[in-house]
Amino acid sequence: MALNQPITSGRLSILILVVIVAGMSQGMLLPLLTILLDRSGVSADANGVNAAALYIGIFSTMFFIEKPVRRFGYRPVITMGMVLVIIATCLFPAFQHMGFWFILRLLVGVGDSALHYATQLWIVSSSPKEHRGRNITLYGMAYGLGFSLGPIGINFLKAGLWAPFLMTSCFYLIVLALMQRLGNERPEQGERVEAVHKRATRVFALAWFPLIPSLLYGYMESTMNSNFPLYGLRAGLTESDIGLLLPVIGIGSLVLQLPLGIWSDRIGRKNILMAAGLIGAVAFLSVPLAGSNLWLIGILFAVAGGMVGSFFSLGLAYAADILPRHLLPTANVIGSIQYSLGSIAGPLIGGLSIRYISAESIFYFLGFFYLLFALSGFGFGRIAAWKKTLEP
Repeated sequence: MALNQPITSGRLSILILVVIVAGMSQGMLLPLLTILLDRSGVSADANGVNAAALYIGIFSTMFFIEKPVRRFGYRPVITMGMVLVIIATCLFPAFQHMGFWFILRLLVGVGDSALHYATQLWIVSSSPKEHRGRNITLYGMAYGLGFSLGPIGINFLKAGLWAPFLMTSCFYLIVLALMQRLGNERPEQGERVEAVHKRATRVFALAWFPLIPSLLYGYMESTMNSNFPLYGLRAGLTESDIGLLLPVIGIGSLVLQLPLGIWSDRIGRKNILMAAGLIGAVAFLSVPLAGSNLWLIGILFAVAGGMVGSFFSLGLAYAADILPRHLLPTANVIGSIQYSLGSIAGPLIGGLSIRYISAESIFYFLGFFYLLFALSGFGFGRIAAWKKTLEP
């Protein structure tokens, strides 16, 4: 088994296809399963708990996935991740029970996390320095594209309950076949790093503000895909309307991702994050005012998605600007953990607020959190810069 070799265009293309299909699967399963459970009379809070299972699976995988990748290599881990997702996806329509679906969602989360971790690490470690940023951007855009296309699969329910699940599984099988054309590689063995808790403490002290976006992004993504279908049905939207609206958030993110990155280089990432958070907060708070107007909701979703859809990458880029280089791997791990925590919290808070407050409250919470983030930026900067001068 070889160590990391320079990435070729063919290998990059196949890995990008893996990410697109994984994004499509996740983007479809979240709203689709929420709608099916709501049809069967499951309460909003129980629906939210069930949806959180996927992110619990993603979060738990992070504690053990590194060892299999180092031992077996990238391709076997990606392959097993896809096989796990395919099996679980095919079992959803076969056994329509909420408890069983919770377990299946856990398995999908484990499979998704495994293939994403191995794919991202393979791309990063084998990309030359001068193309690493471009390749990672392609990875992020590929996932965003797939996630945006995923909710369209809801419309295949018209052809029968099995149709959307079989469609996603077929895409996975095609990419799985392409994966077998790649040779296997494994990460280079580095030195064991000590005192992880000390590095994490220093990262939080220096870069707490840039790390919040990963938490907010996970919260927003899971809330919209797990709780918005419930809001939409209660607001008078049809299932087809919901399937058309959800991709708009991802499309807005794809359109503005590159411009926001360029502007952040010119006028500062903190300024862009604060402005984007403020505009995103206003857009989310305005959604209940749109009622069931499909076009108006779509415009607000496009604005919100365009503003906060790049929060994860912009936050980590800002952390890289202000942290010493030896702390960057720790910052990336913390960012991923916070994304998972936000993703778990989203469906839980959304489901409880829909049941006990109102359906519109999911957007009030989103708006409040992004507004609070934007305002917290005024208290960040000088203290972090002063602490950085004390770093060895």
